[in-house]
Order: sequence, then structure tokens, then C-alpha cells
Amino acid sequence: MDHGPHKSVLLHELIEGLSIAPEDAVLDATLGGGGHAAAASALLREGGILVGIDLDARALARAKERLAGGRCRVCLRQENFRNLDKVLATCGLSSIDAAYFDLGVRSEQIEHSGRGMSFERDEPLLMTFSDRPAEGDLTASEIVNEWQQESIADVLYGFGGERYSRRIARALVEHRPIKTTRELVSVIENAVPGRYRTARIHCATRTFQALRIAVNDELGALSEGLSKAYAHLEASGRIGVITFHSGEDRIVKRFFRERAELGGGTIVTKKPIVPSKEETAANPRARSAKLRIFQKNHGEPDQ
Repeated sequence: MDHGPHKSVLLHELIEGLSIAPEDAVLDATLGGGGHAAAASALLREGGILVGIDLDARALARAKERLAGGRCRVCLRQENFRNLDKVLATCGLSSIDAAYFDLGVRSEQIEHSGRGMSFERDEPLLMTFSDRPAEGDLTASEIVNEWQQESIADVLYGFGGERYSRRIARALVEHRPIKTTRELVSVIENAVPGRYRTARIHCATRTFQALRIAVNDELGALSEGLSKAYAHLEASGRIGVITFHSGEDRIVKRFFRERAELGGGTIVTKKPIVPSKEETAANPRARSAKLRIFQKNHGEPDQ
């Protein structure tokens, strides 16, 4: 769980690693608090463009204010970054020179979404990143109240690393219907051993993380977003990705390795860049961050 006000993680390492030129087209696929975007736009001049994507309308509004007054053109869109190809088209772009993804979830998204992402608030079980979910979109309520016990356990273990996934899944099925986050937390607390309830990390943390990842198809969106960013990247352009979860990092590592093996580019970061001791001391949420950067080659990779 994130704590405190949002601080852009690995800010200087990411921006420096992207090698942004003044007239580049740069894609910020995860606008968030706008820290990375502000640093990127400061390097751009007339002729350059920064495209920013976020599902949260409030984040977009704040970023618009933060980026006002810069010399480059700014194009912001409320969208899932898996649809970045459509976003680029609406901004009049067929290609980009740099793209980056900061996959950290802001504390504000968790604590003030009103959609059930925090186990410290009593809210409906939605857990959608979008503040305007469409009818038929998957919700946490659907998973908890309608999915089979084995499928729920797989989600909790696979996306959250929850050691008591089977116990919790069985309890969820037994206590249906579960309508709010408070009810969900109560079921989890009663399902796990007492020593787990008093651990440093709240016993509901991993379940809430897993449900959020599943609801928003975060890993599927990442795979699709990476593929589309690479497809639109100019030769010698770079992609940077900051991950906070082992599942995310595996996807990025594999994607970059496969492209490199096909001759489609070079992995700039042979080992992922991690935050300094000073950064993690000032910003504890940075402790699990990893930055990987890839540069596209000239020409198309072998098939």
C-alpha cells in the first residue's frame, strides 16, 4: 500500500535514460501526479509534444495545470494506456520518440477513489481505476460474489502472493453476498490465523491488491500497452518502465528480451535501476521500484 503524498519515483533516472530531444514526441502512458511529465516537458521546446494518458479525470485536471506554460504542445486524454494507439491518433501522431510507464498506484487512487480500493474505508466493491466505469465492466463485487472458489484463490495467490489464498477464497464463498469493503475485510480477518492479523502488513493488503489487478486487467493492459508503444516508436526511440510488482517486472523483462533477441532493439539497462537509499528513506513507496529501459533499433525485427 502506498503512503503519504505522491512523489515521482526514479524521476531523474527515467528522464535521463530516455534521452529526450527538444522536438521529440513523448508519451506519458501513466500521467498520475504529473511529476515525470513536468520533467519531460521541461526538455521539450516548440515542435515537441507531450501526450499524457490517465483514467482518472482528477489526475488529468491537475496535470493540465501543472503543464501549463510550457513551450511544447500538450495533449492529454482520459483513457486506458492499452488504447494508446487511439490516443496518439487523436493527438495527430503516427509515431513517438519516447514512451514511459510508471506503474505505481498513487495513495490518492487507493484512499480517495470512493470505489473500494482501500481496506481502511467502507465503500462499494468496485476497485475500478476509471471514475466512470462502463456497464458490464468487471468489478471486485463480481469476483467476490460470483466467481468459483478455485478461481478466486488463483487470483489472490497469483496477483497478490497471498499465502492464505485458499482459506480466504473459501470464506468469501461461504459468506456471500459481500457488499462493502468493510464486510470484505471482516471475512478476511476471520479467515486467517491470529498472528497474520497482527502482522506489520495488514492481512487484507494482498487480497485488495490482487482484486484490483484482476478488475483492471493490469497485467494484460501492460502487455498490450508495451506492444503498441513499441510499434509506434521511431528508430532509436526509447521505452522506460517503472514497475512495483514482480508480475509487472516479469512482463517487461520478457518483452524487452524477446524484442532484443529478434533484433528489434537493445536493452539499455542490463540490470534494472533501483532507487537509492536516500530516495527510499525519503519515499518508502519507492523501495520496490525497478526501472528498465529499451531502445528500438533501425528497421524491423526478424520474425
